[in-house]
Amino acid sequence: MMKKNKATAGLYLHIPFCLQKCLYCDFCSFAGQDGDTHARYVERLCREIVDRAVSVGQLTFDTVYFGGGTPTLLSPDLLGRVLDTARTHLCILPDAEVTVECNPATADAAKLSLLREAGVNRLSIGLQSADDGELRALGRAHTAKAAIETVRAARQAGFGNLSLDVMLGIPHQTRDSLDRTLDTLLSLSPEHISAYSLILEEGTPFYDARDTLPLPDEDTVVALTEQAFATLAGAGYARYEISNFARAGFESRHNLHYWRMDDYLGVGIAAHSLIGRERLQNRPDLAAYLDGEDITEREELLSDEVARDEYVMLGLRLVEGIDKREFRERFGLEFDALYPAIKGYARMGLMLDTPDRAAFTDKGFAVSNAVLAEMLFN
Repeated sequence: MMKKNKATAGLYLHIPFCLQKCLYCDFCSFAGQDGDTHARYVERLCREIVDRAVSVGQLTFDTVYFGGGTPTLLSPDLLGRVLDTARTHLCILPDAEVTVECNPATADAAKLSLLREAGVNRLSIGLQSADDGELRALGRAHTAKAAIETVRAARQAGFGNLSLDVMLGIPHQTRDSLDRTLDTLLSLSPEHISAYSLILEEGTPFYDARDTLPLPDEDTVVALTEQAFATLAGAGYARYEISNFARAGFESRHNLHYWRMDDYLGVGIAAHSLIGRERLQNRPDLAAYLDGEDITEREELLSDEVARDEYVMLGLRLVEGIDKREFRERFGLEFDALYPAIKGYARMGLMLDTPDRAAFTDKGFAVSNAVLAEMLFN
């Protein structure tokens, strides 16, 4: 029987509005919505928080994450209202990590100062590239200059915890252009960096144009990834997850809840929750949500086997890997007995296997999807 870590949980708040839809994005988001729709959505979001508080009163939250879409498209007053409602009706620790995703095209100095005053203490800023041609190819609404100015404004507003995103394997990207992006990124000295490869998701313009997109070939993407990771490591950023790097003490506490399979509550359309062994999802239906309909559905009640495999799949995304003692405490079974294939991967240099821990090596991370598929599902 699975035992959950009840110490702390994460709260996710989905803001589904953006200036324009990026060409690669398959997230639930809507461009062109007016201020009245924003206000109605926030009113409904606050009502859902109050309603859900009844069933999650046992949870203590140490992270709050506004994702999207583009949360900074909303006014600071609206975002502050959501945060105040959550603090009033949920048990949120005073020192909680409170993150807001930020598009540089939607955040000026005044807005960032108001967000900091409202209690937001971490920004996740979508830089993606420092090359304006690459940004245009992605369908981004900001320029490299705007991103730099946003980071500087965030520092002036008092933010001491910034995360910047950079994308790899994007249209027109070369080793030289990536070098320039990394130089810009490091000059901004963020505490946290996400460096991830472009994925062509079905239903996006990029997927439809996949045969004609000017993308780097597979070998070049591998080289770009190695280049980025080596540069970040050389600059003092420790890799702690497949595509995430941080200075010591600045790992994303919220995302660690997902990767460690702790409890988390998702509020807003398209949001997901995992409470105990019950996974819930909110339908991505904006009209129904604004009309006050209950859009929350049970997606799955995790069986012991599914919970174990998911715990391993998520935990092995982390450089720290799986703590075998914790695995035993959660599931009442021995990790080595359930996943004997790890011995072979360890002999191949793909995994680290000790009496206490199982984890991917750097070499193993490069082929982790294939290893996990064979290890968990074959």
